[in-house]
Amino acid sequence: MHMSISSERRKQLEAFCKPLGIKFKNWELLDQAFHHRSFSNENQSHGRYNNERLEFLGDSVLGLATAAFLYKDMQENAEGDLAKIKAQVVSEQSLAPIAKNVMHLDQYLVLGKGEELSGGREKKAILADAVEAVIGALYLDAGYAIAEKLVLELIVGEIRKVQQDKGAKDYKTTLQEFYQKKYKDVPRYTLVSRDGPEHDFTFSVSVTLGSVTYGPAQGKSKKSAEQNAARMACLALNIH
Repeated sequence: MHMSISSERRKQLEAFCKPLGIKFKNWELLDQAFHHRSFSNENQSHGRYNNERLEFLGDSVLGLATAAFLYKDMQENAEGDLAKIKAQVVSEQSLAPIAKNVMHLDQYLVLGKGEELSGGREKKAILADAVEAVIGALYLDAGYAIAEKLVLELIVGEIRKVQQDKGAKDYKTTLQEFYQKKYKDVPRYTLVSRDGPEHDFTFSVSVTLGSVTYGPAQGKSKKSAEQNAARMACLALNIH
């Protein structure tokens, strides 16, 4: 299925590409990368003009580029360490903020009316899928080397962040080992609140040891909020 690209749409696509330092010979590929299946479902005359196949391809390009970078960058680490970091970096949780805050991809999405009304431009799954579709489109248009370059520009910062978090002190384990040894019990974590828009939640968690509660502490994920609550308890109890 082919679609003709209007001059106005072409300008929009060029505006998307410019800050990313990429160019397309076939603008239809990039345009298709932004078309969600909800649009083609509501517009049967457009056939399968959506980004699902490009997303399928881009997922593999993203995975290979990330795996190759980690293989070269973390030569002392076991396969399990590399797999955990890769899974986190290519996850919806990581890709959605990149889509919105780095690529500003939400502005270029083409959604069906129903999806638009239900807040589709803010949905993590749609944003993350579109990142993969753009990568797939660039791979087809310019080859692997160019697609890999874009992938690394987008995700190396996230890789460094995950590596730093993995290397940080595990306060939850420290607190649990101390409390189990001394009191034969385990800390209990409670989600106090979850605030902010869907694509950028802030979690607040408290930790209870016996009858004493520490926190709440905040984090961008429930796991990081639990770590921060455990850190508060460790500092209060002088546990090292």
